[in-house]
Amino acid sequence: MTKRSTWALPYFIFLVLFVVLPLLLIVLYALQDGSGHFSLGTIAKFFTDKDALGTFALSIEVAIENTLLCLLLGYPAAYILANKNLNRSAVTVVLFILPMWINALMRTLATAELFTMAGITLGKGTLIFGMCYDYLPFMIYPIYNVLSKMDKSYAEAAQDLGATGGEVFRKVTLPLSMPGVWSGVMMVFMPTVSTFAISEFLTNNRIKLFGTIIQENINNSMWNYGAALSLIMLVIIGFTTLLNKDDRQEASNGGII
Repeated sequence: MTKRSTWALPYFIFLVLFVVLPLLLIVLYALQDGSGHFSLGTIAKFFTDKDALGTFALSIEVAIENTLLCLLLGYPAAYILANKNLNRSAVTVVLFILPMWINALMRTLATAELFTMAGITLGKGTLIFGMCYDYLPFMIYPIYNVLSKMDKSYAEAAQDLGATGGEVFRKVTLPLSMPGVWSGVMMVFMPTVSTFAISEFLTNNRIKLFGTIIQENINNSMWNYGAALSLIMLVIIGFTTLLNKDDRQEASNGGII
């Protein structure tokens, strides 16, 4: 019991049972046909399925719009929270945490009910609003963490050299905060693409996202095609994560002009 590896054993078992094993099952089902034989037909079907491709394109569009909106709202909020001259109370940070204490599904149902009571037709606009409401904290906190830990001597040095407030932000603060921005983008963009419950409740299932067609295939016992769609999504997420890892490393090592 004195070895540190012994204490890591429960986490290793949890990782195998609830992460590695489900991923292996997804790969197994995705590479099989309905008879259980090895086949790439289920994966190839996605590239010829017009409905799936259209839904995927719409999901990317909605994810981009939601991510940009969260970034436009989240960066100023994170900047204000991290700036002691603009925010002198720790209570402000708690106010952004409070919505996350409520289950996301309950927040979505409440939002949909508010739209219904107000007589607002559920559609893409209500979907984007609900997405932003649910995922905005995931954009704010990575940026806030980076800004709050940023060495203030860089900004002071830039001011001593004659830089204006706008130049300090553009040439010092913004480049140094990019790792937090990229983390926030990843934490908002990918869940938006793969979600299904939010789109169902906030559009009355009029707008289907990529996660919705995965759910429909699984519910209709089309395990192989559903697993293939899930595998495609996992590959995209993994590839995008690797690209953003390089971008974050360049941003964190980038020079200050």
